[in-house]
Amino acid sequence: MRQKERSRRGQVLFVGMALLVAAIPVLAEEAPEIEIDPDNDYSPYAGREYPTQVFFGDTHHHTANSGDAFMNGDRLGPEEAYRFARGEEVVSSTGVRVKLSRPMDFLVISDHAEGLGVMYEVYNGNPVMMADETLARWNQMMKAGGDEAAAATNELISAQAQGTLPEPISDPAVVGPVTKSVWQAHLETADRFNEPGRFTAVLGYEWTSVPGGNNLHRNVLFRDNSDRAEEIIPFSSWDSEDPEKLWEWMAGYEERTGGRALAIPHNGNLSNGRMFEEVDFAGNALTRDYAERRARWEPLQEVMQTKGNSETHPTLSPNDEFADYGIAGWEYGNLTMEGEPENPEMRPQMYLRGGLMNGLRLEQELGTNPFKFGLTGGTDVHNSLTSIEEDNFMGKHVIQEPRPERWDHVSKQGFGQTRYTWHYTAAGYAAVWATENTRESLWDAFERKEVYATSGTRITLRFFGGWEFEPEDAKTRYVADVGSSKGVPMGGDLTNAPSGKTPTFLVAAMKDPLFGNLDRIQIVKGWLDSEGKTHEKIYDVAWGDAEDRSPGPDGKLPPVGDTVDVERATWTNTIGDPELVAVWQDPDFDASERAFYYARVLEIPTPRWTAYDALRYGVKMSPEVPMKGQERAWTSPIWYTP
Repeated sequence: MRQKERSRRGQVLFVGMALLVAAIPVLAEEAPEIEIDPDNDYSPYAGREYPTQVFFGDTHHHTANSGDAFMNGDRLGPEEAYRFARGEEVVSSTGVRVKLSRPMDFLVISDHAEGLGVMYEVYNGNPVMMADETLARWNQMMKAGGDEAAAATNELISAQAQGTLPEPISDPAVVGPVTKSVWQAHLETADRFNEPGRFTAVLGYEWTSVPGGNNLHRNVLFRDNSDRAEEIIPFSSWDSEDPEKLWEWMAGYEERTGGRALAIPHNGNLSNGRMFEEVDFAGNALTRDYAERRARWEPLQEVMQTKGNSETHPTLSPNDEFADYGIAGWEYGNLTMEGEPENPEMRPQMYLRGGLMNGLRLEQELGTNPFKFGLTGGTDVHNSLTSIEEDNFMGKHVIQEPRPERWDHVSKQGFGQTRYTWHYTAAGYAAVWATENTRESLWDAFERKEVYATSGTRITLRFFGGWEFEPEDAKTRYVADVGSSKGVPMGGDLTNAPSGKTPTFLVAAMKDPLFGNLDRIQIVKGWLDSEGKTHEKIYDVAWGDAEDRSPGPDGKLPPVGDTVDVERATWTNTIGDPELVAVWQDPDFDASERAFYYARVLEIPTPRWTAYDALRYGVKMSPEVPMKGQERAWTSPIWYTP
């Protein structure tokens, strides 16, 4: 009897649920539409049209598909690179287990277009290539590994710089099919790992122009998916070393596919005065047409990577007490350390602050600023691993991966100087303010220059310029709301100063939760005076431990202090502040003078990667090897134009 009752009850319950389910669509169709109440904007996060999220990634990354990376021992391809960037643990080419502290948000695998994937063929003994004496020798040197493989890589780079590449690998008929196949495979892999909203595989490659050893490299980034990018084969410096030819090719890509592309030059500090020279590649005076095209195609410049810092140099900026960061070993000369060594006369045309200031003068002469670029970071790793935190630095090349003696390894000699692995920096990240983590949104942020660079830390940084900011604006918890409503973000423009007005800037920074507190925020100003001369000045606008610390009679802010224990490779966050916010008004403003402003944020001193190596391997390094430093971030500028 009870069984039947239970069965009957179940039938009733089932029928009742069925009736309820059947009724739901009717109820939904009858529900009235809810209208937005325009007078009640309670949620501060609703209706925002400006970017609210910052995404950290790498715009400059090489895998085994790059010839020099493969020759140096990299055996990890794009798949391993994406897996690592997304937070997975992988095994390096030297057998080291490695993992990021936190996943990255995006990655641009920018393998060299020149001979893309071709070194696989040389290594595997392709008969056409083994008929060439040089390539046959490189085959043996690569298989020997270590310093021999590195020597073969240096020969490749020098041959490219001097235009003496072995014929089989410079012949389009030989390498063209290989390049096409590798490019197609790369696009397929990128699409497989691209997950909009979570991780973005931005499509790109590197155009590696290096005339005479002078670094004119550019990374080309596409806004598009592979359905457009697969219509082309990347334009390489073997096609032309002239940047204008690259721009022409990019214009052709856009016209042919309906897509979008931009280029990011890098390593101006190794160009020996050619990155911002005031003539074109052929030596002709710059024109307005050139300026407009360069500004159009190259909205960003890479300020920091493993091969040093390109912001400025002490001989350019003698009053900048932090101008010597990341330049040791890199001020000797160009990429190959061949030809002419670096000298002070070159530096205004190779360091970014010099380029920005010269751009102001050229704008006045030409009507357009050819050097109106934002600042971004990249790594230039050649081991498929964007692992560039100081306590987790895997080196640039495979031969620089962790081992007791890596700090002292010689990577290049020339001009009577030696570059050691300890000269390499664990750097740097691109930080992008975008509306969402997608190819389109990130690319749009690159184009409008709402981007900043870091030396490897993940500082959160906002920078706005306008005419109406007040000290009270620094106290709000909604900095971006105020900044967007009263001014323009980093990468923006201020024009035609209102009568009696002086530009004001709202800047806010928050520490990376895993690393050091903040020392200070500075604003760097460059301007062009009425006589056509350029000037620069650095202003401290906010600093940690403000109650116990203030500028001295010379106007300089005292050092924040130092808690680094080098022997234990650690520090304490007992100095500095976790966040800094300020409103600053330019005290030296002249409404008739062109100017730019960018923010620079410094952390307190923390251990360098060399200190972690010394501790973990129990090695004693030479006295000149730095064991600590101050990580930092640089915003894209805001320009003022009369």
